[in-house]
Amino acid sequence: MKITKDTIATVELKVADKTGKIIEQTDEPMALLIGGYGNTLPAIEAALEGQEKGFATTIELTPETGFGERDESLMISIPKKDFPPGVKVGGQLQLRAANEGDDPNSDEGYQIFTVSKIKGDTVHLDGNHPLAGQHLKITVKVKDVRAASQEEIAHGHAHGDHGHHH
Repeated sequence: MKITKDTIATVELKVADKTGKIIEQTDEPMALLIGGYGNTLPAIEAALEGQEKGFATTIELTPETGFGERDESLMISIPKKDFPPGVKVGGQLQLRAANEGDDPNSDEGYQIFTVSKIKGDTVHLDGNHPLAGQHLKITVKVKDVRAASQEEIAHGHAHGDHGHHH
């Protein structure tokens, strides 16, 4: 079966920096619902389109085709007293952007920030994706391809082995 819209591609991924140093890799295959559902980067979907089980490739991503350029406006500092005890570098939290007219009960407007450093009584947070601004090499190996179920399409992600479990 070929990888097309509304198929599940089970893949192994390896992410390396531009020198080839491995940054991250899957411990076990992951299942991706293909077709613009936001389960992976558009550049990875484009490389997989029309391929079959056994296909392998390495994709070179620029910040524009990967995780974006770094945005220094996403670097913020907050007093340590405003954090729960045990805050550590590398820890993550979700903060709400206070935009005028936002519904305070909505899930929209939240962003993940990573604690980048703690200096004295100040915690420095970074709202950029950890791989933002980097040139990357993504190696993808297709382990399996199958049709997505109607439930998976409705939910926007793969279920079952290597996918999302409800």
